[in-house]
Amino acid sequence: MSTETKLPRGGWRFLALACLVATLGGFLFGYDTGVISGAIGFLKDKFNLSPAQQGWASGCILIGCMIGVVIAGPVGDWLGRKKLLLLSGLLFGVSSVGTAVPETLTVFIIFRVLAGVGVGVASIASPMYIAEISPPRLRGRLISVYQLAIVGGIFIVYFINWFISGLHTPEWNVSTGWRWMFASCAFPSLIYVLLVFWVPESPRWLVEKGRREQALATLAKINGPEIARAEIGAIEEAISKESGSLLQLLLPGWRTALLVGVVLAVLQQVTGINAFIYFGPEIFKKLGSETNAALLMNVTVGAANALFTIIAIRQVDRWGRRPLMIAGAIGMGLCLFAMAIAAFYYRPDASAADASLLRPWALALLSFLMRPEMWILYCIVGYIACFAMSLGPVTWVVIAEIFPTRIRAQAMGVATLCLWLADYAVTQTFPMMNENPWLVETFHRGFPFLVYGVLCVVEVFFVWRFVPETKNKSLEEIEQLWQRSA
Repeated sequence: MSTETKLPRGGWRFLALACLVATLGGFLFGYDTGVISGAIGFLKDKFNLSPAQQGWASGCILIGCMIGVVIAGPVGDWLGRKKLLLLSGLLFGVSSVGTAVPETLTVFIIFRVLAGVGVGVASIASPMYIAEISPPRLRGRLISVYQLAIVGGIFIVYFINWFISGLHTPEWNVSTGWRWMFASCAFPSLIYVLLVFWVPESPRWLVEKGRREQALATLAKINGPEIARAEIGAIEEAISKESGSLLQLLLPGWRTALLVGVVLAVLQQVTGINAFIYFGPEIFKKLGSETNAALLMNVTVGAANALFTIIAIRQVDRWGRRPLMIAGAIGMGLCLFAMAIAAFYYRPDASAADASLLRPWALALLSFLMRPEMWILYCIVGYIACFAMSLGPVTWVVIAEIFPTRIRAQAMGVATLCLWLADYAVTQTFPMMNENPWLVETFHRGFPFLVYGVLCVVEVFFVWRFVPETKNKSLEEIEQLWQRSA
């Protein structure tokens, strides 16, 4: 049921407002997950954390994420997509205040887990809502805007972290600065909660609940009455063939859809992205940067993340899902292997160039550019750029597209639960690998990058072999694609 008919002007405004509000959930998602990168060093000093405890303080949010995705499916199917968006905003607001005030690590962990519940709910609610309200030819770009909101939230909080860390002394940051980092999420959470009241309910959910006229009115505002009536008919036909049970995913064809969704979700994480999102400043500090300089480098990483996500938004509905994912995974793998090699062969006493051939100012500039943390910065920016224009946004696009309407919330919950499990594994194990004496002695801190690079190779093979192209197809046409493959 793909169509190339242009949206009416009023339809553009209506659709843009609804999707913009939903993407704010992604902004808070990125803000709440990224804030730990600037705070973890101060938390380490405040609570005297071991490497394993650092992993737990950073990764406990992912336990909440798993809880969030488990409850998001049933709540989204019961109360609707709009109320699910509202729930995530309330959780973000409460947890941002709670993580700013504790005097013990246990209390911090409790509220950080609550923040994770909000992130988990948002990771289901926002892309699902956008997928169900968007026309087929715009769906990939609009869901990718959700990913842009995530990386925008990460970039903004990196900047906030850097700004706060520079306000006072290191001692103040250990006692108070990190609290302001977490509390800064409260204001955008309030704005999000207020705006959610203005968005319409998902028309596909309304059809499923028998509220056909309301669904028709929403679709007519977006596409006009004629296309809306045709789309309602296609939705009703597709829903009539669905059982509404997760057991539907065990049927031939849908088993493959579930496999694709789960494996893509896991590979998005185990290729290492959150090692850099959560521990970027700590990586730079291990290579000799001062704390404030390391946080500023992290701002550069966040800016690259946002910039290249914009490229993905422009191209995902032109180039397609598969080409972007394959090209991006290849680039990520190359950057990771380069990081592993740079870490392995770096020697502090190695000369960047023959000083006799350079003027003093040129030698100073080259010496700065050849410092190990700068090489790692170049590689990380390259890696982030490749991720941001491929696996970052496109994985969410595919997961939001490939499941049937009646169980889309629950099926996305299964895939996203696996995503957060993989994220937790990366977050918990990275500091342990990066601090293990034998691995440091043998690989010179390059071992984690080597592992993530190998998994990028796995990603390339999986996408090439198993992931179908879904660009310009309606959600109902994608359902038929899986049924034909059974």
